Amino acid sequence: MIKNSETKFWLLYEREREKIEKRLSSLFENREPSSLYKPGAYILKGGGKRIRPLLVLLSTKAVGGKLSKVYNAAIAVELLHNFTLVHDDIMDNADKRRGKPTLHKKYNMDTAILSGDGLLSIAYETLLKDCNGNAKLILSEFTQGLIEVCEGQSLDNEYESLQNVSIEKYILMIEKKTAALAELCCKLGAILGGGNKSEINALAKFGKYLGIAFQIQDDLLDIAGNENEFGKFVGGDLVEGKKTYLYLKAISKAKGEDKKKLMLITKNKGIHRNRIEFYKGLYFRLGVIDDARNEIKKYSGRALKQLRFIKQKEDREILGWLINTLVERSR
Repeated sequence: MIKNSETKFWLLYEREREKIEKRLSSLFENREPSSLYKPGAYILKGGGKRIRPLLVLLSTKAVGGKLSKVYNAAIAVELLHNFTLVHDDIMDNADKRRGKPTLHKKYNMDTAILSGDGLLSIAYETLLKDCNGNAKLILSEFTQGLIEVCEGQSLDNEYESLQNVSIEKYILMIEKKTAALAELCCKLGAILGGGNKSEINALAKFGKYLGIAFQIQDDLLDIAGNENEFGKFVGGDLVEGKKTYLYLKAISKAKGEDKKKLMLITKNKGIHRNRIEFYKGLYFRLGVIDDARNEIKKYSGRALKQLRFIKQKEDREILGWLINTLVERSR
């Protein structure tokens, strides 16, 4: 029975993902100037799980709303997400995104900045089509979500230059940078679907906790994932000197020489690839791999508890399936 349900949910996911892809691929057709819209279309063709638009759709369904009335809102959050990716890649000077050249590498910096801004502008244009007389509230929530993401990115930048960052500060940062967008998706879907106050609040919290668990899982996969399934080399965060959940947990637990060696990661702004296995072994020895897994369970558990406010069993099950799929993923 469980396998049948999982198959049903996968089919729903794939069906809705296909609809989203079709809408995204046609979004910039016949729009001029091509110097603005062609790069925007390029970044959207980069693929991805399209989890954020799916969260809008599933949240609408969970409160008894019609999916047909929220596809524009679902597209809007995906455009917002891709806007943040373009600007993140510029700030990180990243060469590739999902195996393809990043926008500023394929074109140039000016084109990437302008195309990113174009994605955000069209996100608002698209969102307005689904507001249905509720524009002030919807636009306010969307804008607040954007502000939170920008604040999270700014905190991330601040932390790069700080020697000491607490785990509490790190959680605050990912609440804004990653979780705020998932929270926005669920909240928008619930509002547009006509949910009551308890349903809207519950789904917003579901999205927030899911987002935190998702990010810590990303941190975990970077060090403990299977390289063939992960799609990139394991240990990239160590090489770049990023302050991930695992690094901060390791610093808080390490003593003596172990702590000195860990502090070299940020002092030297990363490590050589030939040191990845050493630090991976240190993480396992300090127990931070298990710590991360426990933290993922904690936040995913909090997300699942919010589903008690959802009336229909099938809607609770599919949202539960989604979070389990995301936090147990291998890439």
